[in-house]
Amino acid sequence: MSAYVLVVEDEVDIAALVAYHLARESYRVRTVDDGVAALRTMDAERPDLVVLDLMLPSLSGLDVLREMRQRQDLEAVPVILLTARKEEQDRIEGLQLGADDYVPKPFSPRELVLRVGAVLRRVQQQPPADSGGRLLRTGPVAVDTGAAVARVEGHPLDLTPTEFRLLMVLVERRGRVQSRRQLLESAWDTTADITTRTVDMHVQRLRRKLGPAAGWLETVRGFGYRFRTEPPGQG
Repeated sequence: MSAYVLVVEDEVDIAALVAYHLARESYRVRTVDDGVAALRTMDAERPDLVVLDLMLPSLSGLDVLREMRQRQDLEAVPVILLTARKEEQDRIEGLQLGADDYVPKPFSPRELVLRVGAVLRRVQQQPPADSGGRLLRTGPVAVDTGAAVARVEGHPLDLTPTEFRLLMVLVERRGRVQSRRQLLESAWDTTADITTRTVDMHVQRLRRKLGPAAGWLETVRGFGYRFRTEPPGQG
């Protein structure tokens, strides 16, 4: 069955344009024009992905995203933000809240369709392609690639699919610096022109979820990120 994409956009022409191009790629599409209606629609049927405008009547896109990430039935639904270029701080906040990507207006409908496909592919790759499954360990962090579960000191982490893939790549390549572009190509499974800011925001969220083990994920300024092989403060 084709993936179901919910488009939340209050500008009728833009909503129709997005829906047309998605439908051409055989996605099942529904459009709504405000935040309250979006959440009501998601209650009726959980979408596979949401294309979400930030500037909405009744309830902003950020409020919709915040509500989704606080609800167990919607927290894992991938979200692509549609934003005006001047809304940089809102884009950053959206990524911090758990958006998977964003597309600034004005945008290419074809690019948006490609982004939708890329996000859906990596979300649907669960567990990650690893038929036998492996258990990766570094310090207090353990990643079970077969079960798609990560733990810190035995306690399971509540990670989104993207966060899990990001952690898996970093732990698998522990001790080696990974550039943002390498992480996009490996954890995001894409070579599309996605801003590296997306990687930074996901790393921030991953650090928060790692809790006491956050120090094992270090920033190598000017290069990227590395998962340590020795406890923070050593080596």
